Amino acid sequence: MKLVGLSKSRLRDFVKLHQKKFRDSEGLFLAEGLRTVRELCQNLPDEEMLVALLIREGEADVARLAQTYKGKVFSVTEKEGNQLAQTSTSQGIFGVFRQQLPNGYEGKDKPGRSLIVALDDVQDPGNVGTILRTAVWFGVDAMICGLGTADRYNAKVVRSCAGSIFALSHYGAESLAHELHRLQKIGYTIVCSSLDGEDFREFAGWPEKMVLVIGNEANGISEPVKALTDLLVRIPRSGKKVQVESLNASISAAILMERLVLH
Repeated sequence: MKLVGLSKSRLRDFVKLHQKKFRDSEGLFLAEGLRTVRELCQNLPDEEMLVALLIREGEADVARLAQTYKGKVFSVTEKEGNQLAQTSTSQGIFGVFRQQLPNGYEGKDKPGRSLIVALDDVQDPGNVGTILRTAVWFGVDAMICGLGTADRYNAKVVRSCAGSIFALSHYGAESLAHELHRLQKIGYTIVCSSLDGEDFREFAGWPEKMVLVIGNEANGISEPVKALTDLLVRIPRSGKKVQVESLNASISAAILMERLVLH
């Protein structure tokens, strides 16, 4: 099946999505790779969230994709694919998607248990994407990203969380401390992961509504956020000899999410 080629003007616009300022101004993001694009398409909350599928000439499954997403599939040359690519070994399949509307999480009337994850200056895109995907697995209600946290639509974040980016409400907060204070006022307990906290295994029970805060990879929780904390918890290490300074942020988040959700 022969596809319509992508116009030069649209190619330029899509290549600009490598930059955060253009992603934000257009409300779009670019995804790359068969697995990532396929998962995003499978988890679309609305068909309008898909803007375009771009497939390098000669790639397989073109006919199936073109039939499924009529009018939104375009071919790109190898040179154009290289311009769009953000990996060294591109698979030649790209998707342009709309971002979620940046609405805050209300949560006032949610019955029963509720868990929100907040990222306090988590700078590694791989950590952000992995935490988002893990949060979806454990049924977390929302993810809040404070200033300094890697852009949720960064290419590496999108690859790390794949289709999960549409499966969870997530938004940025200019002041994470202010947003956490707002959530406290509607009944949420702020739980921060910190090496200075109490052993998380020692807690017999957990509040019904919580915000789990994961801090910066090197510096941990910021002082304004720590000042708001209701519970400061840590994951203890085993063994007498200290060989690792701390756990990876996404591993810490996964361990604590499992405990807060399932115990």
